[in-house]
Amino acid sequence: MDEISNILVKFKKNWKKYVFQSLLATITIFFILLILNVQDRPIIVSSLGASTFIVFAMPKSMVAKARNLVGGHAVGFICGSIFSFLLNGNFVFSNLSYALAVGLSIFLMVVIDTEHPPAAGTALSLSITGFSLNAFLSVFISVAILAVVHHFLKPYMIDLI
Repeated sequence: MDEISNILVKFKKNWKKYVFQSLLATITIFFILLILNVQDRPIIVSSLGASTFIVFAMPKSMVAKARNLVGGHAVGFICGSIFSFLLNGNFVFSNLSYALAVGLSIFLMVVIDTEHPPAAGTALSLSITGFSLNAFLSVFISVAILAVVHHFLKPYMIDLI
């Protein structure tokens, strides 16, 4: 019961920020979906949804910074694209390729200090679906929009978790 009362106290204190930031996230992702028509790439859309969560629910977090947001997705995109061409053939090798794309993207993000967890999803989705110009534009325009929105709205947002 004590945990529930703590949640209620926190919500009561910050309910306007919860609503404001959730609405901002909704409007931003709606705008991204409208201009990019990314519905044909649902796997990529899911990693962008996770990035949207981080940007709007954890705006003060290191993983919400533009360096991490853009850099992490760049690493994930590159690793996924590379592994989409490697080891594909049979069931085992294809799945190994997908796993290696995720593992290498995590390794590189940590080494170059661009950690952004949803970018591992970008690596996985690109290794499965393969490189395309549409995927490239979808990921990087979306990430750029999220980074710009985060930059300008960060002073008005709090960490909700």
